[in-house]
Amino acid sequence: MANRERTVTLRVMVTEEEAQKIKENMMLTGTNNFSLYARKMLLDGYVVVRDFAPFREVAAAMGVIARNLYQIAKRANETRSVYADDLEDIKTAYYREWKNAKTQLMKLIKETRQGNGIYENTPNHQDAE
Repeated sequence: MANRERTVTLRVMVTEEEAQKIKENMMLTGTNNFSLYARKMLLDGYVVVRDFAPFREVAAAMGVIARNLYQIAKRANETRSVYADDLEDIKTAYYREWKNAKTQLMKLIKETRQGNGIYENTPNHQDAE
């Protein structure tokens, strides 16, 4: 614990209702780490929540392509020959997945610039009561 980056402890007293509201807000951001949530909210006033599921799908597809490429390379080393169709299939799949990844990334960048997906809980933010 001597090598901790954060050495100052802050303590906040809240009511039961406030504690419940904090937990609900944490759920909205998808975290259960209070220290992380509180630090982000106190420093920035908002938490950005992003859905990276499309990137996991792209990464999985790229993994399939990598495994196929490995199999082709293994066969080429064993037999000293490579089938043009195999290479063309890999090339086509790679470029399709690369285009998909690029599209998803550009969409995420555009949403970030527009402020979509940002959960704000600032001092000026008022809940409808």
